[in-house]
Amino acid sequence: MMRFCRFLRVVSLVVATALCVGPALTGHAALSALQPSSPAIAAGDSAAKVKPFPRQPSRDALKWADKELRRMSIEQKIGQLISVGINATFLNQDSDAFRVLKRQVEENHIGGIILFRGPVYESVWLVNRMQQLARYPLLISADLEAGAGMRFDDTVNFPWNMAVGATGNPDLARRQGEVTAREARALGVQQVFAPVVDVNNNAANPVINVRSYGEDPADVARFSAAFTVGAQSAGVIATAKHFPGHGDTAVDSHRGLPEINVARERLNTVELVPFRAAIDAGVGAVMVAHVGLPQIDPTSVKPLPREKRIGPIDTDEAGEIIAGSAAIPATVSPVIGKILRNDLKFDGMIVTDALSMSGLTIYFNQDEAAVRALEAGADMLLKPADPDAAFRGVREAVRSGRLTEKRIEESARRLLAAKYDLGLIKQRVTPLDEIDRIVASREVGTLAREIAERAITLVRNDDNLVPLNNLKADARIFNLAITNGDDRLWIANTFAGTMARSNRRLETMVLDERSSEMDVQKAIEKAKGADLVIASLYGRVRTGQVRSVGLPEPGARALSALISSKRPIIGLSFGNPYLLQSFPELRTYMVAYGDMPSLQQAMARAVLGQIDITGRLPISLPDLHPRGTGIQLKAQVQ
Repeated sequence: MMRFCRFLRVVSLVVATALCVGPALTGHAALSALQPSSPAIAAGDSAAKVKPFPRQPSRDALKWADKELRRMSIEQKIGQLISVGINATFLNQDSDAFRVLKRQVEENHIGGIILFRGPVYESVWLVNRMQQLARYPLLISADLEAGAGMRFDDTVNFPWNMAVGATGNPDLARRQGEVTAREARALGVQQVFAPVVDVNNNAANPVINVRSYGEDPADVARFSAAFTVGAQSAGVIATAKHFPGHGDTAVDSHRGLPEINVARERLNTVELVPFRAAIDAGVGAVMVAHVGLPQIDPTSVKPLPREKRIGPIDTDEAGEIIAGSAAIPATVSPVIGKILRNDLKFDGMIVTDALSMSGLTIYFNQDEAAVRALEAGADMLLKPADPDAAFRGVREAVRSGRLTEKRIEESARRLLAAKYDLGLIKQRVTPLDEIDRIVASREVGTLAREIAERAITLVRNDDNLVPLNNLKADARIFNLAITNGDDRLWIANTFAGTMARSNRRLETMVLDERSSEMDVQKAIEKAKGADLVIASLYGRVRTGQVRSVGLPEPGARALSALISSKRPIIGLSFGNPYLLQSFPELRTYMVAYGDMPSLQQAMARAVLGQIDITGRLPISLPDLHPRGTGIQLKAQVQ
């Protein structure tokens, strides 16, 4: 899950019936209520307050949960299972968006909030507001696969998992998990939807790709377990995803329903290997994917009539991929749920992938999806497109006898006990004065740089262009940056700026899908006048987008023309490592596995010969290079 950035669209589905209930906190009383009652303490002392999270709930946690369940209404129990998604921003208490969220907390008794993109203090402040309004503590979660920077503005983005895998060192994953958890708790987040434990053995995968540690199940298992141990030792619930595996797919589940058409024996030896390792490491939660497995559960589902479907939330109309029939998504398959509970012996929290994704909404309305997910064994119903419909659907299922109250209590008990063991009963409000002591610290940036510098992988160097020692100091270098994002004004700045600080000035031109034929020709002409061409390839994972992982046609055409002209070219992949398959005649090729600032800086330093190049491909490039490929070079420039 990466781009659930449509909170206002979700709000619009609910706002028609939203009524603000109860007085809002105002003025000095509100400010006082949101501050910690205890005096400010040092960051080290704060970290010491957070205990490691145990998958097995403590005796006190279960005792408290059972006590509360005896006095809760069925509506309160159901609400505990629902977690709504928001993009936190400043919200006036009288705004529609604030009122809608407040009503979910007070009337639907929601149990959690998942945070998507937002500023640090606005996010924490808004969550603190909701914690004050909630009858029971809210479990706050976020997709922090790449650290706090993945969801919070002005914080540090760690390199993607595949970059960590390229280092060959699982201890870096453990350290990343620990630092991520420490920052998460400082930001009021107690559950991280990480690590991604999918085995990316499909080069055409448009949604997992560099989010995976690699294609070897044993390696992915080692890194996944290491991250889990690090994260939970620092007091968050780690969440292994996307069960039973989303690596061997060519469809993005934000856009449609992918299938993995393999037998159970294959699942056991590939997809399930990292999940077993994470479970053995004590992972507290597992997220189930909207992926069909026809050889495991062949139950067929058909698309709802268009007029009965909720509109796409995590993609758009043009982006949806609708199959006439498909195997039932794992999220709502009791067969696959039993594999997790009975075969893998997982007794922790089961979380659905976002219920708003088209891999589910094409085939089920939100009320039916929520009920079926619980029938399949889920505990947390994550990010319904229509929280009211999900709530009503479950309540009606209990009233009709389709779901028992005991079944609801089973999941509510897990969630309540987890909140107790996370310390939320004693303190649910996040101290604001500790955030800038912990988040985006020097330690975080240092670890990001260490991972990045060890990850850079030199796959080909046929013309010995790397490092640039043999290129004269005043040589003209043309940087052709090709991006599949809407970021042409800044995407290449970090790499180019790092090169410039070492007195290698680049003339940069960016091509994207909006570039004209005139732009393409201009880029080709500029390249002809250069001593060296650097092709910076920003083909990145863009969940829910048609243009995920590939390069836009204008840029691909320009690069092909330059390769044909036999210009000296260094190809740099700042994302999808498989791009070499589209340009197999590229004679120099390096991979950074992402566009994070740390990776762009490390790539520049590697090209300049300022750092050792030690990374190795954690995936194979089919028909080109095997897994483990990586030319090792020592630094040659101080």
